[in-house]
Amino acid sequence: MKILLLGGSSFLGRAYAAEALARGHQVTTFNRGRSAADLPGVEAVRGDRDSAEDLARLVDGRSWDAVVDTSAQQPAQAALSARLLRERAGHYTVVSSVHAFADWPARVIGEDSPRHPCPADTPPGRPFSPALKAGCERAVLEGFGADRTLVLNSGLLIGPYEIGGRLPWWLERMARGGRVLAPGDPQRSMQVIDVRDFAAFGLDRLTARTAGRFLTTAPPGRLTFGAWLETCRAVAGGTGTELVWVADGPLLAEGPDRVEPWSELPLWAPDLPELAGTWLADTGRAEAAGLRCRPFAETARDTWEWLRTRGPAEDTDAEGRKGRPGTATPLGIEPAKERRLLDALG
Repeated sequence: MKILLLGGSSFLGRAYAAEALARGHQVTTFNRGRSAADLPGVEAVRGDRDSAEDLARLVDGRSWDAVVDTSAQQPAQAALSARLLRERAGHYTVVSSVHAFADWPARVIGEDSPRHPCPADTPPGRPFSPALKAGCERAVLEGFGADRTLVLNSGLLIGPYEIGGRLPWWLERMARGGRVLAPGDPQRSMQVIDVRDFAAFGLDRLTARTAGRFLTTAPPGRLTFGAWLETCRAVAGGTGTELVWVADGPLLAEGPDRVEPWSELPLWAPDLPELAGTWLADTGRAEAAGLRCRPFAETARDTWEWLRTRGPAEDTDAEGRKGRPGTATPLGIEPAKERRLLDALG
């Protein structure tokens, strides 16, 4: 098949490109050429997806069997590409997120759960909001047609070339050794999906020309937070790396050493009502359609090998702390704060 990737060079787009090339498809990527290098073997077209002129140049004289949109962040972007590609491609996959669902992360969600009321014609340049993903979905469904559109609501993506930094942070923290603050309940379930498994499932549905919606993440109950940390320690830690478990309550106590859930200790989702459904998305429809997820240990090993080859990322400091896009909040706890908490609570 001839496949167009809107994006196609970093993390999820790269995984799609690699899997599609391995299956013998012809791949065109469309991006600005800033995030990462395109894989050898693709036709790389440079341009800005916010530019109608650039998109018109992309489609001039070209057509594709299918489009995969991994980069839409604003409904206006999705609407423009869907409109210009409507007569140039037969199928459109838009990668959305669990953030599009109004009830997440407080409640269990499924494909039919309500989504945020963000309209398809939302003006461009809106500040980041989870609701924008719902608007992107609506823009593609309206502009390209629901009968030819596949919506994949992604859970948390991990794996080699990760740009979110959460698995890399834990691996690099284990590699620094010593006593490691392990927060909350080690038996709490998690749902994370290797980016390569996501891309493989997406391409399976694309080649079958499937329309509709799939919640696409690992089934609940396959991994616990304790197993996550123990695996990271086994993969990257030394003999002196020790996990010290501390309950949710003391870490959430008000004061200068309160720990911010999810960001300071990445993926820590304490037992709070507003986070009760974080790791409980219903993946039954995707599993029935063929979703398969590799063991987390394989993902952790492959990610660690990539990190050792890559070296420290340019956007992290010496302690591996990475700024979150659009915020001033770094990813990862300050070492001095971690030591204070371990001395007081560990």
